[in-house]
Amino acid sequence: MNPADCDKILLVQAEFDGELDAAEAAALALHRETCPICQAAASELAQTRELLRVPGVYRPASDDLRARVLANLGAARPAPPRPARNWFAGWRQGSAGFGLGAACAAALAVLIVAPRQQGLTDQLVASHIRALQPGHLEDVVSTDQHTVKPWFDGRLDFAPPVKDLAAEGFPLKGGRLDYLDGRPVAALVYQRDKHLIDLYVWPEGGTQAAFPSTAAESGYNVVHWSADGMTLWAVSDVEAGQLAGFARDWRKAK
Repeated sequence: MNPADCDKILLVQAEFDGELDAAEAAALALHRETCPICQAAASELAQTRELLRVPGVYRPASDDLRARVLANLGAARPAPPRPARNWFAGWRQGSAGFGLGAACAAALAVLIVAPRQQGLTDQLVASHIRALQPGHLEDVVSTDQHTVKPWFDGRLDFAPPVKDLAAEGFPLKGGRLDYLDGRPVAALVYQRDKHLIDLYVWPEGGTQAAFPSTAAESGYNVVHWSADGMTLWAVSDVEAGQLAGFARDWRKAK
């Protein structure tokens, strides 16, 4: 099986590195369901990441080793200038298999840098920041919950709960599709004064509501809770107490 037989193989690496937007990631997920080449690529990348997480596998380079590597690099004769290109694209054009490429990447990570681990909280904050860019916040713009909720019909395999919190000081602005934790999710957009709140929703598998838990990442506050079989994550730069109040009001609203 030759990885070059699928023209979406590079997107697998891009998704693994968190470089795809929500629409691209969702489209790739649908493609991967029927593409054994992309399935194998994603599996090998995931296995490599898990190997790097095993205690004792990763060891930071010693100061002596780092100094010798840098000295050797400095003594090496510069190569002739070449047009810039993506290293992964170069691999694709070669004859090496995907497994060899993944193994080389793993070896490099063990010797030089720590494995990159992006937790769900990091993904949520990164998604919120991306959404703040012009044109990325809402796919459907409406303050009416009865307009926003049916917009998701046929676009997701679940019906996200949409609530009107205008009376509590958190008016609804709209919603969009996003892609988190390996699946498409609903992102509901609320506002508090000049601050925006993203509420991410997807099926949790349970039915018992959990008491909200909080976190902070890169200057943004995050509140997580579960209710009625859904897991919900609110992300915003509003003060932590206000975001907790949003979660409390959302849980009480019908």
